Amino acid sequence: MNLSNLKPAKGSTKNRKRIGRGTGSGRGGTSTRGHKGAGSRSGTSAKVGFEGGQMPLQRRVPKVGFKNPNRVEYVGVNLDVLQALTEKYTLSSVDFDTLKEHGLASRNDLIKILGRGELKAKLEVKAHAFTATAQKAIEAAGGTIVKL
Repeated sequence: MNLSNLKPAKGSTKNRKRIGRGTGSGRGGTSTRGHKGAGSRSGTSAKVGFEGGQMPLQRRVPKVGFKNPNRVEYVGVNLDVLQALTEKYTLSSVDFDTLKEHGLASRNDLIKILGRGELKAKLEVKAHAFTATAQKAIEAAGGTIVKL
């Protein structure tokens, strides 16, 4: 081994042109920034969505509809899901913590029990809201409802 056959370890170098390393590098001089103007100087950054003075996309696209800031969104849990839970884990009551534990709700969610499916188990169900059909089905199966 001598100096004439040394080479860097495999994967230790990158195959790219380095910017701002003198005129001989092919990317010296202005270092791809162009002449004068804010973009040529250090410490500049454009606003998010800025398109060089062209009307930005978020302003060109027409706005449609209305978003109600006071909307209350619920995560729906159907009766057939509750039935499957009770069969799998032999539960006597279902509350927010139980649903969170089994991945049906997140920390800040509001739960609404929906009426799809059939409930055979006698359950105490604690949730933020219930549909009329779900409420009837739970009570018909001998269960109770608690609104949080």
